[in-house]
Amino acid sequence: MDRKRFSDLVSRALDKLPDEFFDLLDNVEVIVEDYPNRQQADGSDSNGLLGLYEGIPLIERDTHYSLVLPDKITIFQKPIELVCASDAEIVDQVEKTVRHEIAHHFGMTDEELDEIEEGWEKES
Repeated sequence: MDRKRFSDLVSRALDKLPDEFFDLLDNVEVIVEDYPNRQQADGSDSNGLLGLYEGIPLIERDTHYSLVLPDKITIFQKPIELVCASDAEIVDQVEKTVRHEIAHHFGMTDEELDEIEEGWEKES
């Protein structure tokens, strides 16, 4: 899939967020990269990292939070394409990855997200 189409999927996933969540994405940049760099991969399999939140979660911000660079959510195109067998699966995985990384912005841990995502799978 070309980068423009993949980036459009990320934009659409953001557009699907309820307004109350979208409005809380304060000082956050969402970007698309092919793969994580060495620092982002941090020793893990770079093909297994689908997205990454880098920043200070909302629940950890206090009155001293100012004059900081934007938080960054990176969605990694090539690893997502590797785990998906069709364009429809890519669309679903992009939406799931965007929601997952935004949840980190709100302060949720991977363990909390795993529990929630298991519930979503049971409902499907």
